[in-house]
Amino acid sequence: MHVDEAIQSRRSVRRFLPTPVPQEMIRHILQVASRAPSGNNIQPWRVHALCGEPLQALCRDILRAASEAAEQHRPEYEYYPSQWVEPYLERRRQNGFALYEVLGIDRRDLQRREQQMLRNYSFFDAPVGLLVTLDRRLNTGSYMDLGMFIQNILVAARGQGLHSCAQAAFAPFHAVVRRHLPLCEDDLLVCGIALGHEDTQAPENRLLTGRQPVEKFASFHGFDAATERMC
Repeated sequence: MHVDEAIQSRRSVRRFLPTPVPQEMIRHILQVASRAPSGNNIQPWRVHALCGEPLQALCRDILRAASEAAEQHRPEYEYYPSQWVEPYLERRRQNGFALYEVLGIDRRDLQRREQQMLRNYSFFDAPVGLLVTLDRRLNTGSYMDLGMFIQNILVAARGQGLHSCAQAAFAPFHAVVRRHLPLCEDDLLVCGIALGHEDTQAPENRLLTGRQPVEKFASFHGFDAATERMC
């Protein structure tokens, strides 16, 4: 798969088939992803890959925590702003409304919306769940490095014919995760990643979120003059 196709076909898949993914394929994806750049090549990422019973046991405990006492669990870093401003607030709303619409969930149906949110904690039925951590002793630049590494995972997965969903929803449940995985004291849980084969019959997987055109987020300086000189 050409890299352009891998990037453009990547999307957040929210229902997976139970088809197993071989460990060697996961190793290959992570090896490819590890070519991500990082400041001074410090490579600040760490990944825990789960499948089978270890994955199911973790999901059961997190789902229980999210259902019974979600307010007692807080992430160790702030992903979203404390106060939303435009245009980000409207984009966030449009994304949520689009997902509920494709699922046939009324905006006022709080129970079904909650049920859909809780599906995060089963990794949307994916056969493989990745948990990504960062050494908390590092600084903001390492979050940039980690973001590029995570993006590489998602794109490399497409190169293997797989789909994925990056999930910050796991971050609040780091205490639960520590009961299941050998996280070091300095490991900060950043996100989970669902990985597997897409269920093409699932309505939620028909959702394709839009992107702003280049003219909205980029400006170009000096190109016309350079073109003139070349001519």
